[in-house]
Amino acid sequence: MSYATNGRPDDDVPLPRHRRRPRRALAVLCAGIAVAAVAVTAGAVALAGTGDDPGPAEAVARAAVTTPPVTRPLAGAASPRTVKPSTTASAKAPAKAVPATTPARAAAKPGWIPVDQAAWKKQTAAYKSRKTDSAPGSVGNLPEFRADCEYSHRRADDPIVLPGLPGASHMHSFVGNKGLDADTTAGDLMKFTASTCKPAQDHSAYWVPTLYDNATGKPVETTGFRVYYRSLRNSSGDVMPMPNGLRLIAGDAKKKVPTPRGAQGQFYCAFYGPGDLDGVARSDNGNWPICGKGATFHFMMQFPDCWDGKHLDSPTHKAHVAFGDNQGCPASHPVRIPAITFDIQYGVTGTKAGYYLSSDKTGKSASSMHGDAFVMWDADFMNKQTKNCIRQRRTCDNNGFLM
Repeated sequence: MSYATNGRPDDDVPLPRHRRRPRRALAVLCAGIAVAAVAVTAGAVALAGTGDDPGPAEAVARAAVTTPPVTRPLAGAASPRTVKPSTTASAKAPAKAVPATTPARAAAKPGWIPVDQAAWKKQTAAYKSRKTDSAPGSVGNLPEFRADCEYSHRRADDPIVLPGLPGASHMHSFVGNKGLDADTTAGDLMKFTASTCKPAQDHSAYWVPTLYDNATGKPVETTGFRVYYRSLRNSSGDVMPMPNGLRLIAGDAKKKVPTPRGAQGQFYCAFYGPGDLDGVARSDNGNWPICGKGATFHFMMQFPDCWDGKHLDSPTHKAHVAFGDNQGCPASHPVRIPAITFDIQYGVTGTKAGYYLSSDKTGKSASSMHGDAFVMWDADFMNKQTKNCIRQRRTCDNNGFLM
């Protein structure tokens, strides 16, 4: 996996000046990181892995049509699960009409999910009592730690927005926890911990809409997916560790506006040296860059850094968190937490036909790009990294201080 030394965020809120300095070989320079605002039945699941991704309404409509038995592989499982319509009737009695399919389940109503206050108090007490490890003098002063992840699986599921409804979402590409599907709960993330992320203590799941080649309709999966946990501010003495089970969404899946050269919220070309971030040319519709030699497609996405201290999720999936500033967090969201940043790399350089996201197959712009994070770490390791790296303002990699 490689990461460029220049980068473009998906919006225009600047970071402190020190974040603009060149980084080590694997680090990404964030020139400005911004606020980005981002399952039902077996019949719809048969579309997984294709470019024909139904939206929730279309998937529900398809679920009402009689379908043959469908085998749905479980992410991270060795054997598939078969969903079969009931067709049996008593041989001694007149056959009764039997529905060919099970009625589609209603989506779980979004709402406020309270944090386990006992568990949170235990974690914060352990955090406050933990001593800070002394950092070698050679360690940089960027307050962050990270997880480096690889592509895991693709599925039209979303356990945050559409929990319990397999196939109801547009297609998503997942990294991290291999067991993630529409039915995954916070407890599942800690129970089934096989992951494509390092360090092994990160059991979280992260996902984005699948990118497709517009000429072939084939998916283009990520070749690098780095998740930073960092401080966006000039001081970080008040940063607390993240609570397990926190759900976060950045970006807007419903935003469908053109992304021409220079637009905010677009994919960009990342170089290890000088180069045109907007590409040396554009796709035919102008929405996608065509990169110069030595560059690859990247996208950067910033999540909020303030939490209300009470809820792991909210009806909008965004109301329980907010962005702060150098003066602190808003009174409504008083707990400063590490700010997640997605740095996503795709092993392509662009084409005249361009691309499209599963969240906007018609418009074929990049503006609907969004990301989800379902946070679950070994609590002691989260505490350690937050105190050593963010609170102490030292640069860390997957496991500790970046030497």
